[in-house]
Amino acid sequence: MKRFLAVTAILLGLALSGCGSEPAEKAKPAAPEAQAEPTVLTVMTHDSFSVSAEVIAEFEKANNAAVKFLRTSGSGAGLNQAILAKGNPLADVFVGVDSTFFSRAVESGIFDPYASPALADIPDSLRLDPENRLTPVSFGDVCLNYDKKWFADKGLTPPATLEDLTKPEYRDLTVVENPATSSPGLAFLLATVSAFGEDGYLDYWKALAANGVKIADSWKSAYWGDFTAASDGTRPIVVSYASSPAAEVFYAEKKPAEAPTAAVLGPLTGFRQIEFAGVLSGTGKPELARKFIDFLLSRSFQEDIPLQMWVYPANVHAELPEVFQLHAKALDVPASLDPKAIAEGRERWIEAWTTTVLR
Repeated sequence: MKRFLAVTAILLGLALSGCGSEPAEKAKPAAPEAQAEPTVLTVMTHDSFSVSAEVIAEFEKANNAAVKFLRTSGSGAGLNQAILAKGNPLADVFVGVDSTFFSRAVESGIFDPYASPALADIPDSLRLDPENRLTPVSFGDVCLNYDKKWFADKGLTPPATLEDLTKPEYRDLTVVENPATSSPGLAFLLATVSAFGEDGYLDYWKALAANGVKIADSWKSAYWGDFTAASDGTRPIVVSYASSPAAEVFYAEKKPAEAPTAAVLGPLTGFRQIEFAGVLSGTGKPELARKFIDFLLSRSFQEDIPLQMWVYPANVHAELPEVFQLHAKALDVPASLDPKAIAEGRERWIEAWTTTVLR
């Protein structure tokens, strides 16, 4: 019996041992997970909006998104289109509401409130909407620029105030843009309303017209067609941006040590334009749209703004490029008007200006 048990144990052991010696089946590699298609985020903006491709790619990669830009002919025209599409938005986010259209934008009811955590890095002076329907993204100062060489050659002191332009020594020297057709032109008109009041700005424009001011339809025609520093024109004073001297250096074939132009930066001589962005009500992608607002305030996007659009970033922690640090300066005391006053007076002021200056 003992021998039978021993033989059985040996056979059983061999059997078990034999089972264990069979080669294990190789584990099959797991099939890779299918990559979800990127979610398309449509951003409505004006035709001057610009951003580096690699910066947008950062947002797309981080959020598995594809950003599609829907460009319009201008800030005001784009806002009108967005308002007409209320309830059935053409896009998920709108970027580029100008401060001159601020009241119209927030009162239209086309933007959802969103308080981005990044607003902590934006100064209060740019945050005009307590309900956070519009988020400030950038700002630029529209002001007088002059040709430094022209004034040095003539031995004439450049203008320092708005009133200087009405003096005999500055006759036929200035070109400005039509406020009915040009955003900088409208900003400069608002600067004069702020500086001289609603009762006095037309008298100022009468004096300017009597002193030979030239009116151009657009910034391009004024700057590239009439301004002596940038064209064969005859006008050494033009309405442009406080950052324009930095652009003159940046785009020069041979980088000059000093900008050939300068901006007039005295108190109330220029108007600060702020650009805003907002989430359009009715978007089917509200979470992704809010992430895009956060991204617009990130240092990555904000530090891309100056050399793309030649305005200042809203984020106080964004580092300015060297050419801005050396050759651009924002106004210390810009002219300003309450957004509600602009909404109520804009068309009336433009019509009165047209009657006074053009007719």
